[in-house]
Amino acid sequence: MSDQGWAVRQWSPAAGLVVAGWVLTVAAAGWCTALWIAGSDPAGRLIAGIATVGIGVASLFGSRARPRLQVDADGLTVGGLLRARHHPWPLVQGVRVLRVRRLGRDSSLLEIDTRTAGGDERLLVFGRLELNADPEDVAPQLLELRP
Repeated sequence: MSDQGWAVRQWSPAAGLVVAGWVLTVAAAGWCTALWIAGSDPAGRLIAGIATVGIGVASLFGSRARPRLQVDADGLTVGGLLRARHHPWPLVQGVRVLRVRRLGRDSSLLEIDTRTAGGDERLLVFGRLELNADPEDVAPQLLELRP
């Protein structure tokens, strides 16, 4: 609890998932290096290079954007790759859960409608991997803290 009696809650990607991403990045870099040393075909080297960069960027994002979502008395703070962005409660327009069915599997997404100080609308979307929690469990907690 903070000084004002408000609970501060935060959600981040699972630490184990981020560590696994870094391990995969190292493995992909090794694969890419082995292909370059062996003089493998250019298409294989390209795929290995793209895989290395893609997994590396995802791992960096999972490491850098912690916590991904933080809620306190002042509003929402969303962690990003370069910096965190704060959205005061008066600018948060709505919180809802979107249920989707993809590839025969049901999943939920947390959607938060916000406005910037300049009046622009923003839609923030979070999945289970970003929050390390079910969005259907996170939404009621957000609404409970919202003044």
